[in-house]
Amino acid sequence: MRHEQKIVAESPTSEAERQKEIIKPLCFRGHAQIKTKQINQLMNTLDKTQFQFPKQIAFYKGKVRDVYTIEGNILVMVASDRISAFDVVLPRGIPYKGQVLNQIAEQFLNATRDIVPNWLMATPHPNVSIGRMCQPFKVEMVVRGYLAGHAARTYQSGLRELCGVKLLEGLKENDKLPQPIITPTTKASEGHDEDISKEEIIKQGIVSKAHYKELERITLKLYARGQEMAKERGLILVDTKYEFGLYKNEIYLMDEIHTPDSSRYFYLEGYEERQKKGEEQKQLSKEFVRRWLIENGFQGKEGQTVPHMSDEWVNEISNRYIELYEKVSGKKFEKAESANKVKDVEASVVKALEKLA
Repeated sequence: MRHEQKIVAESPTSEAERQKEIIKPLCFRGHAQIKTKQINQLMNTLDKTQFQFPKQIAFYKGKVRDVYTIEGNILVMVASDRISAFDVVLPRGIPYKGQVLNQIAEQFLNATRDIVPNWLMATPHPNVSIGRMCQPFKVEMVVRGYLAGHAARTYQSGLRELCGVKLLEGLKENDKLPQPIITPTTKASEGHDEDISKEEIIKQGIVSKAHYKELERITLKLYARGQEMAKERGLILVDTKYEFGLYKNEIYLMDEIHTPDSSRYFYLEGYEERQKKGEEQKQLSKEFVRRWLIENGFQGKEGQTVPHMSDEWVNEISNRYIELYEKVSGKKFEKAESANKVKDVEASVVKALEKLA
């Protein structure tokens, strides 16, 4: 859970103006129209919230989540439909994305409580989680079982070490590693997260040696559980990240877990054959968004501009998130339709807080 680092383009100041901005390009652009149902989906995104809950003492806006601190060490985390890549929030929300993230995280948090306690106490709305406020460790525990994404890009640049971990020669992109590796990053309040080694984390006093050893042990157990559950669904959990904190001096798992924003999945069927042929792996993750951005000249660097996101492309991203939900969870995705999603979120949170009081 981090403070927002960079936002590109604000939504229009009023709901009417926001809807006008969405509908206008659909009705007047010369290229293909999209269905009325898809128009309604685009208009029903939860881009931002600004509540004042009973006993609320703080608020911060993350890249994706809006987090409200309630007196008594309670956090209300609203999963918006914002999407980020390269530590930049993209200018358009993705229909149902927040619901997908929140419900996958809930399922996996509940499925891993035997490994480590976690922050989650209630999910009163498809986009909302309420839980314990922990004192966060200022690192993210990234674990990788395959040479993919950032690790592959680092390897292709010629480097053979990542976060202090030595990598073998002769690896190809998406190859399985001999064993999972942990490549932590700092949690930046501003700018980009940075790779860091275990040795530097301990040397700088970011995390104590004893705590880091325990974080490593828990991380590898959580990843093994995630891999087992993914395999049951015909998937490979390629890499993922975990955030931890202390609650009453005990390590707790925080934030999301095994979602498409924090994880990368490959399809298990055909993986070996595609690797042998040097073909691109079929995957379910946010990587396709990153690749689209790279192909269109954007990697979050100074002076770069986010490419135009068409309505068709926004709906395509939404459909892929829903596909991932159904594949990973094994459940049919039920869209949380609402005439006023913001109002529904607020009412559900107020009711839940009354019960927790």
